[in-house]
Amino acid sequence: MGSTGAAPRWLSGVLGIVLVAVSGYAVFGSWEQSGIVSRIAADSTDADAYQEAAFLTTAEMVLIQAAVREPAGEERDELSAARERTQDAMAHMAAVDGEHPEKAAEIARHHADLELTFESYLRQLDRGDVAGAQFSLENVIEPSVAVLMADVLAEQKHHLEGYNRMQAAGQRQSRLLKWGSVLAFVAVVVVLLLYRRRVEKMAVTDPLTGLPNRAAFARKAQSALASGGVTLLAINLDGFRDVNEQLGHRIGDLLLQQAGARLRSSIRKGDLVARIGGDDFAVLVKSDDDPEVIGRRLTTAFDKPFAIDDLTIDLEVSIGAATAESGDTVAGVLQHADTAMNVAKQRRLGFSRYTTRQGQDSTARLSLLGELRRALDAGTEITLHYQPQIALDTGVLAGVEALARWQHPGRGRIPPGDFIPVLETTGLIHRFTDQVLEIALAQARAWRDTGLHIPVSVNISARTLLDPGFCDRVADHLRRWDIPGGQLCIEVTEHSVMTDPATAIDVLQRIRDLGVRTSIDDYGTGYSSMTYLRLLPLDELKIDRSFVAEMARDPGNHALVASTIELGHNLGLSVVAEGAEDAETVAALRALGCDIGQGYYFARPMEAEALQPSLMRKP
Repeated sequence: MGSTGAAPRWLSGVLGIVLVAVSGYAVFGSWEQSGIVSRIAADSTDADAYQEAAFLTTAEMVLIQAAVREPAGEERDELSAARERTQDAMAHMAAVDGEHPEKAAEIARHHADLELTFESYLRQLDRGDVAGAQFSLENVIEPSVAVLMADVLAEQKHHLEGYNRMQAAGQRQSRLLKWGSVLAFVAVVVVLLLYRRRVEKMAVTDPLTGLPNRAAFARKAQSALASGGVTLLAINLDGFRDVNEQLGHRIGDLLLQQAGARLRSSIRKGDLVARIGGDDFAVLVKSDDDPEVIGRRLTTAFDKPFAIDDLTIDLEVSIGAATAESGDTVAGVLQHADTAMNVAKQRRLGFSRYTTRQGQDSTARLSLLGELRRALDAGTEITLHYQPQIALDTGVLAGVEALARWQHPGRGRIPPGDFIPVLETTGLIHRFTDQVLEIALAQARAWRDTGLHIPVSVNISARTLLDPGFCDRVADHLRRWDIPGGQLCIEVTEHSVMTDPATAIDVLQRIRDLGVRTSIDDYGTGYSSMTYLRLLPLDELKIDRSFVAEMARDPGNHALVASTIELGHNLGLSVVAEGAEDAETVAALRALGCDIGQGYYFARPMEAEALQPSLMRKP
């Protein structure tokens, strides 16, 4: 933005100098040459024609001279049209001059003959031969144009001298022109001032959304901070980068424009919303207002999907708020708000308010990311435990779900809930997923070598689902371990799918084309519509444990599980119930015709070696 803003300011300065100089010269010329006959005899057709030719020739020369100073400037783009206008004026001059038609035609031919000289000069500029172009300008073009202008002005003077009878009227017109030139000069100055003001506004405005940019936001926030308390809200569009990568930058730009408009319409008079970079926005509010109320209003603005072309895109926002305290700087408060926003994103809260603990957590998160990167480089700290999935009608093992574990060399075992949400906010999630797939398929290969064909399910994040290269990497893993696609199941959550349904449908179909089974995990906790569920290329539906665990004691949960099982079967899907923790729940699931059960009643997640003795055991 800085370089983009500097260019218009520099250009406006040059244009201002040129316009002021031209206007000043016009005023000076009017006062010094009050008897210029072209203005005195304004009704003379011949004089007007020569005047127009002289003016356009001068303007053409100005553009030619400017081209050597700025070969890629705006003047270069205007040159072709200026040359065409000048040639037309010359032709008109030759057509209307009834007294000296031969001389007028000769002048027009002289100008036309300069066409090849102009083209050679421009080709020198295009080749980067500025010195050669400067030589041509000074030694060929300028002398030729000077002769041409001398002839035009001489003929103009000759025609004007024939209208002495209009001298008195001409003197009166000259006086009027003097004042008109003064007024024109003043008008030009005013226009320049207005234009400069516009350029200055552009320097503090985001060109895509029309909102204030980061620099303008910082100045406003600094002013508010100096006059009293202030609260800043940091806003990020969840999933925008995936949409931008999958659907293209044009859709991404349109999405940012609509998002900016929604934010602007959701704040009150006196508040300020700005785009501070990428898919990040910020809001400045009075500190005596409740940030949570404002946060809820802003998140509600994104409840409605975005309609772009023939696409429907669902986006959520993560918002963090921080209130300035004594001694805080704008940068510090904005950083605190950004920390709170990251907390909201990781925990899917929608809104979070900054606390000192969050600041400590943010530091810890950065440290954790560094250690995760080291763990992925080492390749030995990430391991998998496997939880059996049991066919409820036969009691035999139907498959296992691979669950990641991190054995930190210094801190011991770190729960998945502490590190996977951190991974999902960075590109490290792709490396992590690849490592999990590699371990899981290596284990599947080991089981196959002992005669056990055990399907393995692996859960992936929304970021990985929308990664353009994910399907190809899955295919590579399958080929490397010589595992048929049907022995792998890819699980995605409702939230992952609804981030970008169209892309999710395409990716899941490509995965199924590999023979890999697909499953939607934690069903019932998201917001997918029946339409999308019907369109998704799925093999399996997993009911979230929060409904299954209480279904034997809660009629409402029992009804939800029953309807989900029926829905899944009607769609031709296998239904897996997570959270089967006791015999009563398992019996209820069997009675409802659920296909597969997974939970502590059957087994806890365990290492592959511990799973071996129970492979053929029935509950």
